[in-house]
Amino acid sequence: MYKENIGTSITPETKVGELLESYPFLEAVLIDLAPVFTKLKNPVLRKTIARVTSLRQAATVGQLPVSKLINELRRAAGMDSEADFEADSWKLNAPEKQEEEIRPSVIYDARQDLEDGVHPGAKVATGVSKLNSGEVYLLITPFTPAPLIDKMKDKGHTVWSRKAGKNKFETYIKKS
Repeated sequence: MYKENIGTSITPETKVGELLESYPFLEAVLIDLAPVFTKLKNPVLRKTIARVTSLRQAATVGQLPVSKLINELRRAAGMDSEADFEADSWKLNAPEKQEEEIRPSVIYDARQDLEDGVHPGAKVATGVSKLNSGEVYLLITPFTPAPLIDKMKDKGHTVWSRKAGKNKFETYIKKS
């Protein structure tokens, strides 16, 4: 499985799309590490999500430590491994000082849309933009939507996610 290094390094910031363009055989490694990556076989999701998702974010989606994902990919590509990367910069759990009960103003179950190859990013961004400050948007997905969480945090919103069952993650976005 060794392939000559053709210029793409494998780091937490490498985009999944770039990785698979340079090392197509690593798709099988990703799927072996976390079955959720089977979705990369969907051409629409591969074009949209893989283009913007970093390996750090993919590790979160696959519920893997970043260092394990990077080291396994490097090993399979014939590169040095044994890198140790810091944990993700955002937490998946709700904040400690949480209201007694959160009542989302909007609930969007995106599982079927994702299965159909529809990326929920635009719909979520539009929905959150229509909320009043302090209101909560609930997004339900089959995995942690790490890139979307990062985008919402970059816009100043409070975001947290939790596993709510098998193939069910709830991501809460509180508008700032």
